[in-house]
Amino acid sequence: MNTKEIENKKIAVLLSGGVDSSVVVYEFAKLGLHPDCFYIKIGPEETEEWDCSSEEDLEMATAVAHKYGCKLEVIDCHQEYWNQVTKYTMDKVKAGLTPNPDVMCNRLIKFGAFDEKRGHDYDLIATGHYAQTETDAEGFKWLCTSPDPVKDQTDFLAQIADWQLKKALFPIGHYVKDEVRIIAEREHLVNAKRKDSQGICFLGKINYNDYIRRYLGEQPGDVIELETGKRIGEHKGLWFHTIGQRKGMGFGGGPWFVVKKDVAHNILYVSHGYDPETAYKQDFPVQAFHFLTRPLTPTEVTFKIRHTPEYHPATLEWTSSHSFIVHSKERIHGVAPGQFCVVYDAEHHHCFGSGEITI
Repeated sequence: MNTKEIENKKIAVLLSGGVDSSVVVYEFAKLGLHPDCFYIKIGPEETEEWDCSSEEDLEMATAVAHKYGCKLEVIDCHQEYWNQVTKYTMDKVKAGLTPNPDVMCNRLIKFGAFDEKRGHDYDLIATGHYAQTETDAEGFKWLCTSPDPVKDQTDFLAQIADWQLKKALFPIGHYVKDEVRIIAEREHLVNAKRKDSQGICFLGKINYNDYIRRYLGEQPGDVIELETGKRIGEHKGLWFHTIGQRKGMGFGGGPWFVVKKDVAHNILYVSHGYDPETAYKQDFPVQAFHFLTRPLTPTEVTFKIRHTPEYHPATLEWTSSHSFIVHSKERIHGVAPGQFCVVYDAEHHHCFGSGEITI
């Protein structure tokens, strides 16, 4: 964290109750600063039915804020979350696509609805994301990767607006996860040994398919083997399956691999085998590319299509100012329409932004 960047600035910290954002508060405290902390409430509609551990999260956040002499305010973004992020998720899933709710949560809630409610009173909004920023000689602020390839979260931030990036501050982005844990234990933080949250940020222990079933129900249809056209069973709804899926389908005579969805005819296409050729793509289109900092048309890049440590080298063939075809140097497993393709420079240091895979 650059001390010049925060000098004479009014800072808000988004404190979730997890160890990462708690160490963010410590990072300010060691500089003698006591920023205002905010806990964003985005929990489910029916607390008893959707166990989400939000009460424990708030207790942890309260304890950390108190330890470092910071004020803590709860900001209710529940309605905004369900109106915006849930709608986005269900619209995409219903269309047979593979959405990423966490990406939109950052854009619409953490740096969006929060800013409308309280964040506009602050110069900077600090979070516990594993990401960094740099300002170049021309004054442009760039989103940059964390040294921890497993925990790096730039892919989840690649849809935030330029004004949101200008206000964003990632005080632990230069650490790897083990270092953050060591700091938390050394400082006797109440959540030092708490496990990282898994899955979608608001579901807690709720199964993703149960969440989808609640909003979209079931819509049975045929499951067809792509190569032979043979019907091998029935699915309960295309939205319960993702391209590349190879587990939890329950069809006999497997293993089976999801390779395609025909939304118009409600057909799920699968291939037989653990690693069929149909599971891979090397060239695919991306549309509506969102530039984080400023429009560029790079050709030699690296990219991700899911939250993994690997960056894939590729050449981009630009078809318009915001659309291109990815020509990957290697075959990519499980490329699905609706996924975000996140693009980085050749050294996967600067994140340029992300766009939606169309196929």
